[in-house]
Amino acid sequence: MTDGVNPPSNPQPQPAPGDGGYGFPPVPPAPAAGYGYPPGAPAPASGYGYPPGAPAQGGGGFGPAPQQWAQGLPDMGAPTPPGAPGGPGFPGAPGPFAPQSDQPDWEAMADRSAAERRRKRLWMIGGAVTVLALLAGGGTFLLMGGDDKGGNEAVDDKESPTVSASPSPSGSKSKAPVDNTPTVKDDPTQIRDRSGKAPLKMGPDTGVFPIDKRFEVRTKGNENSYAESEKRVVDTAKSFTVSARVWARAAKGRQIAVSQGNEKSFSFELGLDQVNGKPAWVFRVQTGDQGAEATAVTVTGESPKMEKTFSTLTGTYDAERKQIALYVNGKKTGEAPVPGVFQAQGPLELARSRHEDKWTAPWNGAMESVQTYASVLSPAQIDTLKPGRVDAKTKPTGSWLLY
Repeated sequence: MTDGVNPPSNPQPQPAPGDGGYGFPPVPPAPAAGYGYPPGAPAPASGYGYPPGAPAQGGGGFGPAPQQWAQGLPDMGAPTPPGAPGGPGFPGAPGPFAPQSDQPDWEAMADRSAAERRRKRLWMIGGAVTVLALLAGGGTFLLMGGDDKGGNEAVDDKESPTVSASPSPSGSKSKAPVDNTPTVKDDPTQIRDRSGKAPLKMGPDTGVFPIDKRFEVRTKGNENSYAESEKRVVDTAKSFTVSARVWARAAKGRQIAVSQGNEKSFSFELGLDQVNGKPAWVFRVQTGDQGAEATAVTVTGESPKMEKTFSTLTGTYDAERKQIALYVNGKKTGEAPVPGVFQAQGPLELARSRHEDKWTAPWNGAMESVQTYASVLSPAQIDTLKPGRVDAKTKPTGSWLLY
């Protein structure tokens, strides 16, 4: 502390002839000379800091005596001052720390400097090897990623119609993030079409719900529980494929998951019905423009469990062969010849079908991975279709609730 006035400054004493400068001179300083911690006792009442000897009567030293200072501080790894216990010049100091000569050991200093440089080079080489190993491991991870994740995992980016891969600087392909948003931006009442421009407007008793990494649309099996497009999606005058992964609360009555038609009748429908008194999966087409029962052609199929479990239904129409077929979980369960399919201009429907100018067959349950194609997929292509995925070679005309 000061009284606000700069303390007087004393000129620094110059080294005596033959001395080596300030600090630790190579030769012993003159009595009571030097700065820091001189090896000898200071002149009476002179010096600042922690003098090695007891201050003279009325002296101006501060702090404890050197013995108390050395005992009161922990060993911090710094060199012990000369004259202090264990330091250079102190009786009983270990050999390696006692001064051996008046001149520095230049050879030892050079050896230490060279050793330090070698250690730094080794650290740099080791760090570079580690970084290269991490980069190589990351590239291997990217190359191994994207494998088949099973029926309940997210869609493989490579098979998504909205994803493109571009080469990364390292040479491996990087995948763009997939937008799995199930509904139209700023309008949660419309199910987003992942492939085209045909969102499906949901009725008041229909909703989209997240399940793990996917989304499904749920319906209550009443007249207000449905979803429909604004315009036609499937051209029934040509070959087409329609597919959906469906879940029925109960395997009772007639329940249609996907259909298309007009104000009079359906053109095709895919879902569940009672056939010969038993529940069966059905793909049915209308061949006459009036929607009579006599002009409808149906193919059927079964699965071990038809309620409260997901099944993938796929119906195809081959316009050249004039034939329809139904696949259940990738396996063909039936086919039938048809003279053609009624060319209705109405919208695509989920969870209901049109029959005799009325909405019928409401679906009570859930569905996801709804897809339509403007071609007939081959049995091999249908067999490779997995939940949440589209065919890798053929772009769908519409796809909803993929994951």
